[in-house]
Amino acid sequence: MVFLPYDKKLTALARENRRNPTPAEQKIWLEVLSRKQFVEYKFSRQKPIEHFIVDFYCAKLDWVIEIDGDSYAEQIGYDEQRTALLQQHGLIVIRYENRDVLNNIAGIYDDLIRRLG
Repeated sequence: MVFLPYDKKLTALARENRRNPTPAEQKIWLEVLSRKQFVEYKFSRQKPIEHFIVDFYCAKLDWVIEIDGDSYAEQIGYDEQRTALLQQHGLIVIRYENRDVLNNIAGIYDDLIRRLG
């Protein structure tokens, strides 16, 4: 396992985010990542990496799963920079739209199972 640098100042915010997940974060956690097919991979919620917090992280798979809300031009640019930085650490960044998680959780589950190969 590789150590991923993080800003210690984000630890309290990450803890608060875990206590108050968005509806999409809660749905993917309860209906997908907590299921038996994923339990052995040990996903973490709201993991500080570098100077930001990722929604879900799995060290065993080197996966970061991000749930994106409504995208504005500025947010898309920020997400692209963030993805590039995570990829420099050898992480695979998987992004889902908020509405897809809320309206098509079966499709999200199927996609992640397919990625497990």
